[in-house]
Amino acid sequence: MSSMWGTTLKISLFGESHGPAIGVVIDGLPAGCPIDLEQAVAYCRRRAPGRTPWSTARQESDQAEILSGLYRDRTSGAPLAAIIRNRDTRSADYEELQRKPRPGHADLTARQRYDGYQDPRGSGHFSGRLTAPLTFAGAICSQILAQHGIRTAAHICQIGAVKDQLFNPLACDQKQLDALSGRDFPVLDTASGARMAEAVLEAASAGDSLGGAIEGAIFGLPAGMGDPMFDNLESQLASLLFGIPAVKGVSFGAGFSAAAMRGSAFNDTPAMSDGAITFLSNNSGGVIGGISTGQPLLFHVAVRPPASIGREQQTVDLLSGENAVLAVRGRHDPCIVPRAVPVVEAAAAIFSLDVLLGARRWSHD
Repeated sequence: MSSMWGTTLKISLFGESHGPAIGVVIDGLPAGCPIDLEQAVAYCRRRAPGRTPWSTARQESDQAEILSGLYRDRTSGAPLAAIIRNRDTRSADYEELQRKPRPGHADLTARQRYDGYQDPRGSGHFSGRLTAPLTFAGAICSQILAQHGIRTAAHICQIGAVKDQLFNPLACDQKQLDALSGRDFPVLDTASGARMAEAVLEAASAGDSLGGAIEGAIFGLPAGMGDPMFDNLESQLASLLFGIPAVKGVSFGAGFSAAAMRGSAFNDTPAMSDGAITFLSNNSGGVIGGISTGQPLLFHVAVRPPASIGREQQTVDLLSGENAVLAVRGRHDPCIVPRAVPVVEAAAAIFSLDVLLGARRWSHD
């Protein structure tokens, strides 16, 4: 089992949902970067459970404890290691799932892959709980990126059949992004957000769940970053985004709608503006030939509905070898999309810093 990602900047996630703690080691951070831990706590709080009617009732602060790599509020150059302790666990809620795997969940495939030796409590290492240290790593990376004028952002663009408006594909709207970060339900259009919240609560009351989609953006990434073929920017970012549990699709720019377009409509036309090259559109999502264009890097992430639902579903009984019925008990999100938004932002920040450091376009100034 490998839970490591990165080329120049490397992260390693560890722990299980109901173990003593979960955590991350970040290797490759440059030395001397100022880090505001209170700001990192606020970043991670957006992902924390138990704060809204549409999240699990599990109460965790997601407060990270720094073990190494930070000295006098600056990175020391050593690997930055942090743990987040698990304090509100109810492992008894998962006992039935050891013999009756949840449809759509990793209960069955994990058992088959690891011969039943995996930790099943709270879904173990397969749990969305592991996105807490991932988000912390992104919080650290985002502060370093800000010193170089790079910012990552994300918002809910769809839950169920309800859609939000999209980012401006050509420019960064600073006021819009600042407003997003302060919302429990991060949408650009608050009226759409209210309809989304209502849809989630309706699904929850029916013992069901909802999926959705998230639009992410990286603003300020310099042109000329990345490579063609297997090291292209899309494949690198997608590999990290697919590490987020429940992500089932990733697209860039116009994405799958490009299949219905003509080249004359899809092509991003270059133009001169004040002596600099710009583009008249951004259907490629800020990446052409696997290399950044200098425009906002835009992408979409499809998030499946949570597998743990209260409605009765058919499954199998691993002890009796017969078909069985399961209604999941315990505390689970009816929709993880709102809490996944800062996770997507964090993944984009980790990716961006890895790209920046790998291109050797780094200085302390």
